[in-house]
Amino acid sequence: MRLLILYGSQTGTAQDVAEQLWRTSKTYGFEGPVLAMNDYPVQNLIEETLVLFVVATTGDGDEPDNMRNFWKFLLRRSLPNNSLDKLQYACLGLGDSSYSKFNYAAKKLNKRLQQLGASTIVPMGLCDDQHDHGLGAVALPWMDQVWLELEKRLGVKANGSDSGRIFKWSCRVVDVPYDENRDQNHILWPHKEEPLKLILRENLRTTEEDHFQDVRLLKFDAAEATWSPGDVLQVQPQNSQEQIDEFFSWAEEHKLDFSPDTLVEIASNHKDISVPKCYSQPLTVKQMVTYLWDLSHKPRQRAFELLALNCEDELEKEKLLEFTTAEGLDSLINYINRPRRTVLEVLQDFRQASAKMTLNTLVELFTFIQPRSFSIASCVGSGKLDLLVAVVEYKTKLSKPRLGLCSNWLKSLKVGTTVLGCIKPGTMKLPKNSKTPVIMIGPGTGIAPFRGLIQSRFFLTRKDGEVNGVVGDDPSMVVYFGCRNRSKDFHFREDLEQWSKEGVISLHCAFSRDQDHKIYVQHLIEQNVEKLQKLILERQAVILVAGSSNDMPKAVKEAFLKVLNGQETLLEEMVKQKRYQEETWS
Repeated sequence: MRLLILYGSQTGTAQDVAEQLWRTSKTYGFEGPVLAMNDYPVQNLIEETLVLFVVATTGDGDEPDNMRNFWKFLLRRSLPNNSLDKLQYACLGLGDSSYSKFNYAAKKLNKRLQQLGASTIVPMGLCDDQHDHGLGAVALPWMDQVWLELEKRLGVKANGSDSGRIFKWSCRVVDVPYDENRDQNHILWPHKEEPLKLILRENLRTTEEDHFQDVRLLKFDAAEATWSPGDVLQVQPQNSQEQIDEFFSWAEEHKLDFSPDTLVEIASNHKDISVPKCYSQPLTVKQMVTYLWDLSHKPRQRAFELLALNCEDELEKEKLLEFTTAEGLDSLINYINRPRRTVLEVLQDFRQASAKMTLNTLVELFTFIQPRSFSIASCVGSGKLDLLVAVVEYKTKLSKPRLGLCSNWLKSLKVGTTVLGCIKPGTMKLPKNSKTPVIMIGPGTGIAPFRGLIQSRFFLTRKDGEVNGVVGDDPSMVVYFGCRNRSKDFHFREDLEQWSKEGVISLHCAFSRDQDHKIYVQHLIEQNVEKLQKLILERQAVILVAGSSNDMPKAVKEAFLKVLNGQETLLEEMVKQKRYQEETWS
């Protein structure tokens, strides 16, 4: 019997969950692929009878990139209301309740499927990354509910085989000389889009040396690239040399059956799983470890399932299997999430299980390094593509600091390095009319997309011969920037102060640690009620908020609610009209 499993995700999380469903479906005798939504010919959905959807939400309640074409097709008004009346489905949403549009993409899909006549197998599951048990708190019982319901409806029974032993890939060692000069683009950029080649011209630390955080301004030559304000650059990082050395030291210690130069050909074990682009040619183990496998990844339950397979130590095996159960979630969270333990550290902790690892199991165990997106902090007219990147480094109870994979890779890049990247639309929808006032709130690195917007309008107004971009007595751009200290982490200080001096922008800065009491951007907003009211109510200004998703977005929205005299309905209407937008990250 056919069961189609479709996922939409900006990261690999939804794919991991979808593949977990796919492995279990095999034990029930189902056949059918697991695919990203855009990889499935959506016009064929009318013929499907059974589909499971796993959907993550990105940005301000948006659908992820690999779902957008699929979603656009479903929104066609020409589709009859009974288009999907043969379809039974279940939908699992992956979200984060710290965002206002929690699991919005999954909710929209669920509603649209029902409008087109599809019927649900079980109620929609809404996973919350903020839950103490993470996504598994909802995902695991939801999965159990799906299989129980399918047993009732279809009479299917699990055949008793172990889903943990269902591998996607098989490895074959290739005994031929490796050609060092062979094109490596399929691993340097393992995605479908054609990448741009960007040459790094500057890599500068913008914060003071004694500041707690290293923030980098990276300037790239991008002669072939075009972009609009608000767009993002997606880059593909790679593991550090320290991590690579650590991996091969671990492999050597356990006398595993490969070396860095072992050449491997990877094939699919199932007709409904395609070999990804990065595995389309034979690779050395060193290439996979350097460019493909995420050594910094927080392992999920599948990793422990694979470690347990051939483990002969009873204590280790018992602990590993506990981590794969719903009852063991508390223990798993304490072991992995709270200290942010990496998959490489897990392999080192479970020494007996590690000693039994094979290359095929490792290929199955490691997740791929995912691309990271950064707001472009310059406009095309500037001649450079700039990124403002906060280097992630923090402490947990583990002695070794936790390092962000991509930000530390970018930090390490030498001038002259060629970086592959892809420009994509950001989540913010900027006003098409350049005279529409824009109120920008960008604390910390949240200022990055706004620098590009200000530059763009600045060049435009100079081109048109306008005087400094001023409309009447008020600049059409109002900027609220916040950081700890004027002297330590005032990003783009020279630009912002010069634009303010020339009347291009109205600049309001909150330096939270430069006085006895803390001042944040929301406090400055509340001090400018009259001017902001005029911009919002009389001149239809657009409000854009960018930065950390912790407390800032909520505090800023509450400040604007005060500006609007508590008119919640008006603020909600502005959100619907894209006159109030947030682009935040955790």
